[in-house]
Amino acid sequence: MFRRLAQGDKHAMKNELTKESKDLNDLIFKVRTDIDSNMRKLINTLIILDVHARDIIDTFVRDSIMFAKEFEWESILRFYWDNDKDDIDIRQCTGRFDYCYEYQGLNGRLVITPLTDRCVMTLTTALTFCLGGAPAGPAGTGKTETVKDLAKGLALRCVVTNCGETLDAVAMSVNFSGLIQTGFWGCYDEFNRINVEVLSVVSAQIKTVQLGLN
Repeated sequence: MFRRLAQGDKHAMKNELTKESKDLNDLIFKVRTDIDSNMRKLINTLIILDVHARDIIDTFVRDSIMFAKEFEWESILRFYWDNDKDDIDIRQCTGRFDYCYEYQGLNGRLVITPLTDRCVMTLTTALTFCLGGAPAGPAGTGKTETVKDLAKGLALRCVVTNCGETLDAVAMSVNFSGLIQTGFWGCYDEFNRINVEVLSVVSAQIKTVQLGLN
């Protein structure tokens, strides 16, 4: 959310909720009109993001969240314009991240739920300590898509690798080398299918990367 609320206005959140609802209704009206496919994809993405923003503000109004230091505000992925570095500053809890400006195109966004928010908060907290994350759950529940959507939010490319018994340590080292040189994220789907002997080598490679980051 880039919009700045009026300083000192105790009704600012309620006014923002009214504006968010109006903007959302305008987008819903627009998407029902005769528009081209690219514009429809764009508006669909805006609707997904605006629904999430409206729900957040609605929660703040309902729970009387009045201060920027409260956890409910700090735990949301927020975007600021930092005048000192003349760039976008992304914050969540204690984590601060740069906007990476990787062009993604109109490839849609994931519908954001409270569970998605908790997963994102966990992942960004891990990134703050130069660690990775491993979302767990049944197949088809959106683990990989959640990681990819977070990367989209940071404007960073996420390279997904489907792991299997044929993936060896040499292939993994080449993969890690490419990710390090480009700065992209690596998402390893079903990495538990990798042979134990390969996993032991991979763990040593990851440790080397983490030591380099620290």
